[in-house]
Amino acid sequence: MSRNNITRKKCLVLAVGMAAILTGSLATAAPAPWLDRSVSPQDRVAALMRNMTKAEKLSLIESDLALEFGAYKKPAGAIGSAAYVAGIERLGIPALQISDAGLGVTNPMNVRPGDGATALPAGQAMAGAFDLALAREGGAMIGAEAKHRGFNVLLAGGVDLVRDPRGGRNFEYMGEDPILAGQVAAAEVQGVQSQHVISTIKHYAVNSYETGRMMSSLDLTIPALQESDLLAFRIAVQEGRPGSIMCAYNKVNGVYACQNPYLLSDVLRGEWGYQGFVMSDWGALSDGEAAARAGLDQDSAYILDRGTRFADAMRKMAGHPAGENILDAKTRHILTAMVVNGLFDDQARPVEGAAEIAAHMAVARRIEEEGAVLMRNERETLPLSASGMILVVGGHADKGVIAGGGSSAVLPRGGSAIVDPVQASLETMPHPIIFEPNAPVDALRAAMPGAEIVYNEGTDLAQLATLAKKAKAVVVFVTKWQGESLDAPDLDLPASDNALIETVAQANRKSIVVLETGNPVVMPWFDKVGAVLEAWYPGSAGGEAIANLLSGKAVPSGRLTTTWPRSLSDLPRPELPGAGHHAGAFPLDKSTIAYLRNYDLNKEGADVGYRWFASRAIAPAFPFGFGLSYTRFTNDGLTVSMDGKKILAHATVTNKGKVGGDEVVQIYAHAPDGAPLRLAGYGRVTLSPGESKVVDIPLSPYATARYDQAQKDWRQPAGTYRFVLARNAEDQTGPAASLHIDAQ
Repeated sequence: MSRNNITRKKCLVLAVGMAAILTGSLATAAPAPWLDRSVSPQDRVAALMRNMTKAEKLSLIESDLALEFGAYKKPAGAIGSAAYVAGIERLGIPALQISDAGLGVTNPMNVRPGDGATALPAGQAMAGAFDLALAREGGAMIGAEAKHRGFNVLLAGGVDLVRDPRGGRNFEYMGEDPILAGQVAAAEVQGVQSQHVISTIKHYAVNSYETGRMMSSLDLTIPALQESDLLAFRIAVQEGRPGSIMCAYNKVNGVYACQNPYLLSDVLRGEWGYQGFVMSDWGALSDGEAAARAGLDQDSAYILDRGTRFADAMRKMAGHPAGENILDAKTRHILTAMVVNGLFDDQARPVEGAAEIAAHMAVARRIEEEGAVLMRNERETLPLSASGMILVVGGHADKGVIAGGGSSAVLPRGGSAIVDPVQASLETMPHPIIFEPNAPVDALRAAMPGAEIVYNEGTDLAQLATLAKKAKAVVVFVTKWQGESLDAPDLDLPASDNALIETVAQANRKSIVVLETGNPVVMPWFDKVGAVLEAWYPGSAGGEAIANLLSGKAVPSGRLTTTWPRSLSDLPRPELPGAGHHAGAFPLDKSTIAYLRNYDLNKEGADVGYRWFASRAIAPAFPFGFGLSYTRFTNDGLTVSMDGKKILAHATVTNKGKVGGDEVVQIYAHAPDGAPLRLAGYGRVTLSPGESKVVDIPLSPYATARYDQAQKDWRQPAGTYRFVLARNAEDQTGPAASLHIDAQ
């Protein structure tokens, strides 16, 4: 062998050996720092950003619409729903697959053919249960269903306050009290994010009306804003730690919410220290540069925007050092939410099995059973007798239960029980009208096998009267559909439904009305019927839940989270111009209907709902916190004490009735300055007949504190505060206790 051949062979051996060494090193090399779960989220995000190009950062700050819209086609890679942000494969950054909404995983315009999901009951029911653990279960349920479908961002957590009982989206929200609404929304967010899915609270802020929502300004002073609408968001942010927040369509004090520096920078980042990202509502931007400078992080479905493109403005700004810092901040907010909530670490898409679906339906059923409100029960009309003929009338109760309309509407498994003839599109929102195929008639037959359940549509009143006289009891179902983009012009039921109820009430003393509504309604026949159950929009297991409540298998325990007025004249704004029309329609303001360009909320300020009624000494039809049961509870004692800086209440509750049930304990704070009462704390307790318990309830510091605009923070005024253990916001007959609180 020549010297050259020997040399070549030695080099080859050396090269092979080095390759083996290098291969072994690569096989055991640590993952990139941003993929290493042992590294802190802050360090993971910082390491990732050091390796990102400017173009990659810019790719995260806007999302594509993830469904068909005119000539626009769903982007490749999008599962299909609200929006999509492509991943960055070289860095292991997963795509953002974004879906509505807080009541369940939606399938807008059937973009994923036939992909139905479980719908939770309306937010009014979830909040009306006064059960944070159950709200957390509801959030975990919809988070799990999002994950099954490949979504990792869920637009869940509607926390706008109900300032008006005609609001079209009130059914998505958690009522009129900011402490309760914020805490329930926080619990739902916690549940969603337990599934490694980002939850998004919305619509920040003061999105109280649908009428003129794309153009109108909601105006009120800063202290009142902080002590009402922003308080609900503050609690949801601080207790729920949502990965994202969605800014609203409307203006706040003359500035669009999505380009409002006070909301996005001063309050959200400065006062609350929020670390997640802010996304716009769909089509909310009119000035991309203003939004970029104000603090928006991600423009949602930019194709729907009305003005200059957010990403173009940000690209231009990022050409300068100051603008590049702004881009880095937006990128950091988005990536922080993704890392903290496990989107990098858990990209599994588990298969959804029959047992899990059944468990999810059970969660929806329990929320409805705890959140539906028994509003009347004269002569023990309910629960129903388990024998004899029971006539069920109207409301398509033989088919299913109605849902609210708009972007939160969940397509049921198997499709809607009744097909809406109006074709669904962004322009026809809130259509389609959806009925969950969980029929109360079928559920009543299953719950009461000894009774004869007969259904009648109720179209022939003479025939109905004859049948009603023969029945042991009559259950009348009535529905009032509401949804996104439309406020109701009034609180009336259709005249035909009122006539139906009047006919039944005249023919049979044991007449029961089940309301499936998104808001309070006027009940001119109330004193003529035996019982009324407000079921709200009852969700996927609504028929079964209603049957359990009517039959006594479940004992009603829900409470109202919205005050029911006697008249529209009792409201801060009796007239609502444009209500009932698409005034401020999505996606553009196409309407010629006149509507309010400025809603002056200073009339009520922070005194929303029951506080408004208390401040004006107006008696409502039904107060906040109202709800009946099949059993009777007494509140025998109340003590309030300080535990460090925390206030604790101890209430004694006894079940004096003949059946077991749940009592919702409510404690209201009365300030020494004469300000209207505030819900301070609440608790839910299950008691057997004759059983008594002491319930320990932490009281919110926000119930006694006030916002100090000069200090940009909350302060506790010194004074003696009176706390009342009450059945509802109007009740002053329960035990009371006073406590002196030092200034803080």
